[in-house]
Amino acid sequence: MLFARVLSNRSTRNITLRQKERRPGQKSAAGPSGGRRADDRSPRPTRPAAKPAPAREKLREPASVPTATDRPLTARTGERPAERVPVILESLDAGDFHLIDSGNGEKLEQYGPYRIVRPEGQALWQPSLPKQVWEKVDAVFTGDTDEEGTGRWRFPKEALGETWPLNLLGVDFLGRFTSFRHVGVFPEQIVHWTWMKQQVEATGRPLKVLNLFGYTGVASLVAAAAGAEVTHVDASKKAIGWARDNQALSRLEKAPIRWICEDAMKFIQREERRGNKYDIILTDPPKFGRGPNGEVWHLFEHLPVMLDICREILSPKAVGLVLTAYSIRASFYSIHELMRETMRGAGGVVESGELVIREGGLDGKAPGRALSTSLFSRWVPK
Repeated sequence: MLFARVLSNRSTRNITLRQKERRPGQKSAAGPSGGRRADDRSPRPTRPAAKPAPAREKLREPASVPTATDRPLTARTGERPAERVPVILESLDAGDFHLIDSGNGEKLEQYGPYRIVRPEGQALWQPSLPKQVWEKVDAVFTGDTDEEGTGRWRFPKEALGETWPLNLLGVDFLGRFTSFRHVGVFPEQIVHWTWMKQQVEATGRPLKVLNLFGYTGVASLVAAAAGAEVTHVDASKKAIGWARDNQALSRLEKAPIRWICEDAMKFIQREERRGNKYDIILTDPPKFGRGPNGEVWHLFEHLPVMLDICREILSPKAVGLVLTAYSIRASFYSIHELMRETMRGAGGVVESGELVIREGGLDGKAPGRALSTSLFSRWVPK
């Protein structure tokens, strides 16, 4: 069940959100745009590389091309879009995932047949379920409790394989126990993917979707399965390989998906010069990262330019621009106002707030506490 609600309380909170992991085996989180976060998503979990991915499209930027910081921001005029704040986008359960319980700095989750325990700094309260429930699990992540640290998995019952099949929103993909605690999907994003799926299916034309920092490709596969033409960009070769494996598992080998292993900022600069346009853009940048060729990304420094370029490559009939931010010391208002300034003169509405996951108990049907995961801001034409 997925929920979206606008809270009447307009209080602004500074939230230090945990980030997700970054792409598999990424050394120092992809940079300016391709790979995952360098913070928690940083050294992308050295995920056991999935079988060698087929030749992937890898674009290289000519040395003469200016860097993102050399590109001036576009002078925007016109009214800022209307706003809806704060908006809480909430997921309770979907497919093979649900959050069972949380507390004492940990979370108890169900991923398909496996019940797992992972660290969760946002869970400041006490668990709701008894200790024996938490002990009867299939996997526990141990080691460094910081999102940036590596660790290992402990299997209390029996040794488990590296990967296992999962399904969300009708898409099959591989879960994987990585050295950075993550399992290959960030379920709080389901609310964005559900929205995107609905937009693609409701439009009487094939929508072009750009997925920046696409990780293991679940969002790209959801979009393609719904009928979209997808461009998936990530700086991690291992992530792209994993995404291709997921594509095969989902039987979507013939779906119109371009898998591009490249720094995201360089890619969108090229698209801007070429005049290419997209109807939906999803962007999930890290707080800090390094690209495949040593590019350096600092969210607070480079995000304004990235959003500005994204605005330029939105099609005239664009359906939405979605930004998600993790592990930053800021209120959602910081990215909310940036998005409104970026979309000056475009009309529409900017809605911003938090993504949260609602506890569902053992069966996933008993709503409990909400666990905050990230900040988001989304522009839509109406």
